[in-house]
Amino acid sequence: MYGVVTRNEPELEWAEFDRAFYEVKDVTGRAAEPVDNGVNMVSCFGDNKAAADNPDLVPESDEGEPATRDRPYFDWAYVCPTHERYREGLLEIVADAADSNGDVRLDDVGFPREEYCHCDRCEATFEASDFDDWRAWRASVITEFVAEARERVPGDLYLTLYPDPYPGHIYDRAGLDVEALDAYVDEFVVPLYDMAYATTYWLEILAKGFVDELDSPFSIELYAVDVDIDDLVHATEVANEYAESVVFGYEASNARATIRRLRADAREGEQFGPE
Repeated sequence: MYGVVTRNEPELEWAEFDRAFYEVKDVTGRAAEPVDNGVNMVSCFGDNKAAADNPDLVPESDEGEPATRDRPYFDWAYVCPTHERYREGLLEIVADAADSNGDVRLDDVGFPREEYCHCDRCEATFEASDFDDWRAWRASVITEFVAEARERVPGDLYLTLYPDPYPGHIYDRAGLDVEALDAYVDEFVVPLYDMAYATTYWLEILAKGFVDELDSPFSIELYAVDVDIDDLVHATEVANEYAESVVFGYEASNARATIRRLRADAREGEQFGPE
């Protein structure tokens, strides 16, 4: 099964795609109206515009460093997952998306990195909680948010995972307790992005790691922008061995060409004759 992630509505209807994810809110803060012919996708705690407009939303490390895109390791700015007003707004977006199409994908869910968040709100919330372990408290914050989103999604709920299958890494980094989230999530999506896919041994290693780490089915998302078709075909063949489906990100034309090539090769490989 093949799919696409896109910001362009016409591409949702392309016949090559068995499923399509449509960004109704991305990490820039750009918002679009939900669609009924694709799985609406919501960037949750990645939001450049919200962070720039309201610095109070931005997570802080224990040394007071904000999780903004001008700092090392961050490609976009983050919003603190304990900010109630922002969470309420996110859940409204999720509910609106689910009204248009019953399936919804949550993207950019979690804390920015291991050292976040130590803002005054997080410190106070942790102190008032029943948790003694800060890491466990962080995980409870994220699990609670996903559970609340689940209540608003009548169909399948998809969740993007950071592409690190090493046991405990996603929990430590983002506060994602995969075992707890499994009760609410129908399918995980793992982006394994590369600008070229000239080699794929690393893709196979990561994909196999997620097979061992996850009980729920998962899809692999490949980056399709300006990637050579031969290399993208090879990467797709590897991903297909491990994933429920392969999804192509942000270049539907390259994705369509890759899928056509794969299906043509499969037809050429068919053999007919007496049993």
